[in-house]
Amino acid sequence: MIKLKGRFSLILFFLSIVSLGWDNFYILRERMVKEQIIKRGIKDDRVIKAMLKVPRHKFVPLKWQNFSYDDTPLPIGYQQTISQPYIVALMTELLELKGEERVLEIGTGSGYQSAILAELAKGVYTIEILEQLAFKAKKVLKELGYNNIHVKIGDGFLGWPEYAPFDAIIVTCAPNEIPPPLLEQLAEGGRLVIPVGEHFQELKLVLKKEGKILTTDIIPVRFVPMLRR
Repeated sequence: MIKLKGRFSLILFFLSIVSLGWDNFYILRERMVKEQIIKRGIKDDRVIKAMLKVPRHKFVPLKWQNFSYDDTPLPIGYQQTISQPYIVALMTELLELKGEERVLEIGTGSGYQSAILAELAKGVYTIEILEQLAFKAKKVLKELGYNNIHVKIGDGFLGWPEYAPFDAIIVTCAPNEIPPPLLEQLAEGGRLVIPVGEHFQELKLVLKKEGKILTTDIIPVRFVPMLRR
């Protein structure tokens, strides 16, 4: 009788997990947020909640899924990577999103950063130069129910002038210089977060105030180079 009770309790436990919408990676994601995000100084509650909610493993190739919540970037094919969780959180926090912004993302990649942004902003406009990655990301984002993300295949250096100006711009690949079109498409009072450099890169925060461009170096980083057409 005791054995039956224990088994019944276990069944109820797993049913409760399913009913709450948890996935098999929830515990790993929770640990990632506590140890990699919060302990390193990320304080924005909305960013923390987004990192806890979005299933990073859905954006990682099957053979790498067991490493989805490790403290590292991972390959996603075509010589591209999904960024380290902390870097995603840091770059997102630097944008200071409140919920009504129009955000431009350069370098859709796996679509993970797009999903995080979609949790925090009104609209996300993301550009990927590699067709295969763009199609894969769009498929995953659709399956997860994101309807405020617009994906374009094209040269991110040029931005997306049709939808400018943008309240925030995030670049997830490294150009040798800050692309002038992105500065032009950044709204007054807007924030741009971008890694800049060839072999050694610096993550930069760019503010546009009264028509002036103010740039602050944040931390050294390592990103794949920005590809051009």
